[in-house]
Amino acid sequence: MGEEQAKQVERETLALVLAASPPRETSPEEKTPKQDSSEKALPPIEKPIFVAEKAADHQEDEKSKVDSKDRDVALARVELEKRLALIKAWEDSEKAKADNKAYKKLSGIGAWENTKKASVDAELKQIEEEFEKKKAKSAEKMKNKMAEIHKEAEEKRATVEAKRGEDTLKIEEAAAKFRSTGNIPKNLFGCFNC
Repeated sequence: MGEEQAKQVERETLALVLAASPPRETSPEEKTPKQDSSEKALPPIEKPIFVAEKAADHQEDEKSKVDSKDRDVALARVELEKRLALIKAWEDSEKAKADNKAYKKLSGIGAWENTKKASVDAELKQIEEEFEKKKAKSAEKMKNKMAEIHKEAEEKRATVEAKRGEDTLKIEEAAAKFRSTGNIPKNLFGCFNC
């Protein structure tokens, strides 16, 4: 829409400049009137001073007309340049506004992206921490289970050792009894009948 207005203003201004421009000047050869031999024969006018004044006034009128036309053309050009400068300034201003608006939106998008990334990163760290806590808890449970198993094994070993000690003691007592009595144990050879 702005381009159409600018073109319309340029067309109008160009039309004003062309309308106000002075008519095409004729060459010096065309300006000089052809003199006939009959004009040379005419007697001079008695009041040439008055005629000279009229010619001078006529030249001043033509000069003022030409000056006013030149002035009108110059004013039209100045007006055209002014309009074009205003249009250019408006265009630059609108472009700057559009650039600023886009920059603000891009900055907002960047901030949004950074916020979302930070929140996802924090969530990931929280999940990792929870995982590490669960892992540590599980490892602790496993270590406790292993300790309990080791403790039970030690207790069983101690029980077996105690029972072996008791059995050994009983055997030694029985052997001592057999030695003192001279009897032979009955089940010396459990597989043989004596």
